[in-house]
Amino acid sequence: MRKSQSASEIDDEATAWAVRAEAAEGDPAREAELAAWLAGDPRRQGALLRAQAALSFLDRGRALAGADGPRVAAAARRRVTRRAMLAGGGLAVAAGAAGVAILSPERRRYDTGLGEIRRVPLGDGSLVAINTRSALDVAMGQASRRVELRAGEAWFEVAKDPRRPFVVATGPVRVRAVGTAFSVRREGEDADVLVTEGVVETWVAGASGARTRVAAGSKIVVGPGRPAVSVEAPEAIERILSWRTGQIALDGESLADAAREFNRYNARQILIDDPGLAQARFVGLFRTNDPDSFASAVALTMGARVTREPGYIRLGRGA
Repeated sequence: MRKSQSASEIDDEATAWAVRAEAAEGDPAREAELAAWLAGDPRRQGALLRAQAALSFLDRGRALAGADGPRVAAAARRRVTRRAMLAGGGLAVAAGAAGVAILSPERRRYDTGLGEIRRVPLGDGSLVAINTRSALDVAMGQASRRVELRAGEAWFEVAKDPRRPFVVATGPVRVRAVGTAFSVRREGEDADVLVTEGVVETWVAGASGARTRVAAGSKIVVGPGRPAVSVEAPEAIERILSWRTGQIALDGESLADAAREFNRYNARQILIDDPGLAQARFVGLFRTNDPDSFASAVALTMGARVTREPGYIRLGRGA
């Protein structure tokens, strides 16, 4: 019976397998050997995880330093000490059907409730601001960064990493960036995209049309069957994105649109009883969680009648 290996021995073997794992892909004999090695001790999978993660960090540092070429990579890997190999972490290793260890991307799920606005730093150095009633999944892999916006709205400040494109998917719409800042709001199968910095590419998955580039200060609505036309509107974009600081900025929007915006953030809903009043235009800056101040301002400037009920604020024509 083979003597149980020490943790140090397992780590040394894991380091060797981490270097050889890529070469093992597609080679049945090596795949079987790797699968057998993993199955031989439950500690080996974790050791391989740490070793592969350490190599990924090494490769990134080498790329940032400007070193390239297979001989440089091999030499750099040979110079890594066992301590450096054990420093990596945070990636997942899984055995596939053929027994090959595969690096899985780091995945996170973020949700916000009614009226909640969150600012979340991502593992790659990017930042995401998540608006009310939103849900998104984030997957950070070695070759790509992907966000699935399942509902709501989010603004992304993307860390520059040309080797790993940053793609936001929402329904059939895709938005791609490398280092830029933009927001995406899901509206059924459509998406409102606002760009505050840099340039993004937008397209509809499965559509034959070309991708559309959208520059900073421009916005576009992307969706199946829609014309891909961006519009320059830098002031409007900053106003629309005032939710990031917990505000609603109105500059000539109808009261109906303003009420819909407040209702996104509050359980107490604003109802406008008069169709004519609903189309009136309004200007003002309010907190997202303060619909009462909005109603009072409408009453003061437009002579509207305000009726406060449990769960509702009603606006109508003055008596």
